[in-house]
Amino acid sequence: MTHQPLTGIRVLDLTSVVVGPTCTWRLGQYGAEIIKVEAPEGDLMRGLGGLSPTSQHSGTYLHLNRGKRNVCLDLKKPGAKIVVDRLIESSDIIIANMRPRALERLGLDAATIRAKHPQKIYCLITGYGTDGPYSGRPTYDSVVQGASGIAGLFLARDGAPAYVPLVICDHVVGEIAAGAILAAVVKRNAGRGGSSLEIPMFETMAAFVLQEHLAQQSFDPAVGPVGDQRLLNPQNKPLRTADGWISVTINTDPQVRAFLKAVGRDQLLGDPRFATVNARAIHVKEWFEIRGAALSGKTTAEWLSVFQAADIAAMPCHTLESLSDDPHLQAVGLMKHEDHPSEGRIAAIRSTIRCDGAYPSLRECAQPRGWETRTVLEELGLDAADIDRLFAAGAAIASHS
Repeated sequence: MTHQPLTGIRVLDLTSVVVGPTCTWRLGQYGAEIIKVEAPEGDLMRGLGGLSPTSQHSGTYLHLNRGKRNVCLDLKKPGAKIVVDRLIESSDIIIANMRPRALERLGLDAATIRAKHPQKIYCLITGYGTDGPYSGRPTYDSVVQGASGIAGLFLARDGAPAYVPLVICDHVVGEIAAGAILAAVVKRNAGRGGSSLEIPMFETMAAFVLQEHLAQQSFDPAVGPVGDQRLLNPQNKPLRTADGWISVTINTDPQVRAFLKAVGRDQLLGDPRFATVNARAIHVKEWFEIRGAALSGKTTAEWLSVFQAADIAAMPCHTLESLSDDPHLQAVGLMKHEDHPSEGRIAAIRSTIRCDGAYPSLRECAQPRGWETRTVLEELGLDAADIDRLFAAGAAIASHS
């Protein structure tokens, strides 16, 4: 794709760890130029999530920060302010996930920036909305999983709270932030000016949980308890086969009839407990027990063949080790290997969004810290003597590591 939707748009990325980098990575996939400003101590994510034996950089950092130009600045030093001001002036979108008071101290909050540049799009990704009593508190994905009720779903189902072993809140909120920014770009392109956006993690994920699980308390007065009982049933999980596990979901009445025939339980075809969606919801415990008990007699491969013939949704339950070898993922080229300037050979995961029949080309590898500091300063119009002074003062750093 030579012209992607955001070609010509520059994003100033003042984010770190996962939620902000997920957002800016997505915008980069759409063609935006991303300039990531990294602190001298480096993004925390460089050291978390599966470390390289050579440079101690993590795989997670490399995946979430590819396609970004890396500039290393110490924002606490006066000289860096000149650089940041020029970066803001040359950017269309500014994205930050620092705490609001820290941004205000640095003059990098939405009110300060948009007072000078009303056409800019400013996005703050924060832990808690700035209009609530939790504003400014520190947070991470696992804290939001607990606060938003995600960990509590496991308590309701399994008897003990647990975290989803993904930084799921960071990824979801980062993608939502990217979507909000795209809406603001449409607004600006329509001649209706810039925008100040705020995307709080806690409220966003609480809304996700409540949309699914407010259930019968969605009505006023409530007509039953909270919780989608299908999702909270302990039997709602991958099913054991003769040699492993399989994921199967049967929702519609025709699918259920096809499933009962496929597993040799024809005698249940006329059972009123399982004949309709509503009946199965009422008798969900019995339905899940029947569904699970039916599959132990054949291997996963045998059941996949049976279910494919019956047009039933089923897939192998992959492990972390087997996922990248899935034949479909191999066929569509989701991942390839490439050379990195400091890490040697690394895996590269392409965008999954196809536009006009093509996937975006894989952009440059995630850069070492400060890789393009000098180049970007030169592009901003600073002369060589000023640039040297910034490096000498420690306001700018080009450490290539």
